[in-house]
Amino acid sequence: MIEPFNAGLYPLGYVAELTKQTPMKNGYSANGLTSDVLRKEELEGADLIINMTGRPSQEIFRGQEKVEDWLLQDPFGADPETYQRVFEGIQRRVNQLAFSLRDRRPGQKAPG
Repeated sequence: MIEPFNAGLYPLGYVAELTKQTPMKNGYSANGLTSDVLRKEELEGADLIINMTGRPSQEIFRGQEKVEDWLLQDPFGADPETYQRVFEGIQRRVNQLAFSLRDRRPGQKAPG
């Protein structure tokens, strides 16, 4: 089971309106979306960290072996079409991740 948790290195402190609207337009709830800072406890407790900062994980998450870098555009401040395109890209990557995790045998390392 994938149990997502979202946090940022430099969160805005609020959730942009299009960040709420885009999942809702795609049949998902926006309830519970927050703009939180990533804390050490969450970092250490995660089975897998998805890095969407655009910076290499080695620069940010030194010593962490459970990090995947996903290169995605930050849609903040862009038009609804950009938000939708980024949403679809994330959705595609999550589906690929779920498929690869299902196919892994216990003890294997996450793809990356």
